[in-house]
Amino acid sequence: MRYKILYVDDETSNLRIFKDSFRRDFDILTAESGPKALDILKENKVDVVITDQKMPDMTGVELLKAINTLFNDIPPNRLILSGYTEDEEIKKAFKEYKLSKFISKPWDYNDLKQTITDCINN
Repeated sequence: MRYKILYVDDETSNLRIFKDSFRRDFDILTAESGPKALDILKENKVDVVITDQKMPDMTGVELLKAINTLFNDIPPNRLILSGYTEDEEIKKAFKEYKLSKFISKPWDYNDLKQTITDCINN
């Protein structure tokens, strides 16, 4: 079984790099914004949601909050992948919106693949 990942980032180059890096391992869906991610989730069941934190329309934490409200059946495999350090908003996401792990950019392929796999298997 191939697991399905939704990766959300407002930078298209990051979306392309992520998809190219992991397409052999997982089925990858991408969205350029939180609202587009929510549209994708209306039509697709995913196993993991990975989001950037700092995006123009909706932060990663705001996206996780919306997912928690609208799509609570999505497994709690939710990661934030960001170049920004943890703050109070991130801590709230761990407590209230099922954030599993915060990963700092730049990411390492092997480490991120292991983190994704661990999230799916826990």
